[in-house]
Amino acid sequence: MNTFTPFSPVKDEASPAPAQLSVHFMGRVLTIRAEQITFLEGDGNYTYVYTCAGTRYLVCKTLKSLACKLDDNFIRVHKSFLVNSNYVIGCAVDGRALKMRCGNEAVVSRRKTKEIISIFADPTRRIRA
Repeated sequence: MNTFTPFSPVKDEASPAPAQLSVHFMGRVLTIRAEQITFLEGDGNYTYVYTCAGTRYLVCKTLKSLACKLDDNFIRVHKSFLVNSNYVIGCAVDGRALKMRCGNEAVVSRRKTKEIISIFADPTRRIRA
């Protein structure tokens, strides 16, 4: 029988690049950092990117493909919503909606309510829907 030595991958000591998205807007390509994005809303093969400045950009990529490019702060709360947890200021009592700092609300699917309630279990962060 062959014996194998344990494999230890070489660790890259360079710091990872910050997550960001490129958006085409009015003939230019804008780069939006992940910390500027409040949430993303999927609409078929298109995705709306909402920023903390209150602007909305349309990207011709699916929500799933954009989710792979973002960091762990983003939580998939619905088939059509990906939320930046840093911008969530409250959770509805029944767990079916999240209140964002920008004033918008993101819908939470029925299957994800228990998970979302456990993530945002702090009673001071809850709101009434």
